[in-house]
Amino acid sequence: MNSDDLPLLLSYRMPYGKYQGRALADLPGNYLHWFARRGFPPGRLGQLLALMHELDHNGLTSLLDPLRQR
Repeated sequence: MNSDDLPLLLSYRMPYGKYQGRALADLPGNYLHWFARRGFPPGRLGQLLALMHELDHNGLTSLLDPLRQR
């Protein structure tokens, strides 16, 4: 993870599936957990989904709150 990853979770939109168009930071935890079990997609999307899963799983989503207020 680098310092640019957290803001990307708020701006990067899910490109497909049930939650298409939703910001990665707003994806439900059970959907992130499903990806963790099945495997994250390759590339940048998979990296960001894995990061969001870690934040959600460890109760650290509040790290995104200051970025949401901007």
